[in-house]
Amino acid sequence: MEEKVDVRKRPGTVGICAAIMNHYNVDAVPHIICGGFTKRETEDALIDLDFLGIDNALVLRGDAAKNESSFEPEKDGNHFAIDLIKQVNNMNNGIYLDEDIKNGGQTKFCVGVAGYPEKHFEAPNLEIDLKHLKNKVDEGAGYIMTQMFFDNQKFYDFVKACRDMGITVPIIPGLKPITNKKQLSVLPRIFHVDIPTELSNAINKCKTDADCEQVGTEWLVQQSKELKAFGVPVLHYYTLGKPKVIYNAVKELV
Repeated sequence: MEEKVDVRKRPGTVGICAAIMNHYNVDAVPHIICGGFTKRETEDALIDLDFLGIDNALVLRGDAAKNESSFEPEKDGNHFAIDLIKQVNNMNNGIYLDEDIKNGGQTKFCVGVAGYPEKHFEAPNLEIDLKHLKNKVDEGAGYIMTQMFFDNQKFYDFVKACRDMGITVPIIPGLKPITNKKQLSVLPRIFHVDIPTELSNAINKCKTDADCEQVGTEWLVQQSKELKAFGVPVLHYYTLGKPKVIYNAVKELV
């Protein structure tokens, strides 16, 4: 007996990026991941992005699927972010998967990669994690976007460690506000980050989500001010369904 399955459709990365550029006239930076895509599907997406004039891309391996204990690439897909960087670089040099394509046109993608101030949870230690990061930069990554963090000192230490490793590209801090008590346990579990005692104590004293949001916003603003004074090239915010919180925080910085 056949069973009807309802599927909610939504625009893909290419469509969303095109809409952002069309409606707001700002650069969009799509996330291009290894997981769930073959190399050919990735190439097709990059061709579409290039055709639309979208020439920035943050390349990531991606997380393991919910039914997998560890990351498994698609058949004929890229295994690691560095493999994805190599594919993008090939297209920047006019080299496509189909060897019969000659003079197919060179793309102009600027490639960003992820960095982890508290190290990637799969890396045995920070030094090996940084070596992998340097390999990606040496392969052509033009900047680093960090995982969220709540202690700026961890970012400062990460930047110094990167510079000592010989990584010279811009390093962009990633920030997110805490907006409810549940996130005190959810964020460390999902994103493998620490939450400072001062922040967790302040959140735990809150009586409502609105109070939590206020505390989280104040912490985010203070983080942002200190990072600007440190001289970061730009601030990146993870909205995660809370754009108004980011909007209110940014208003205090401009």
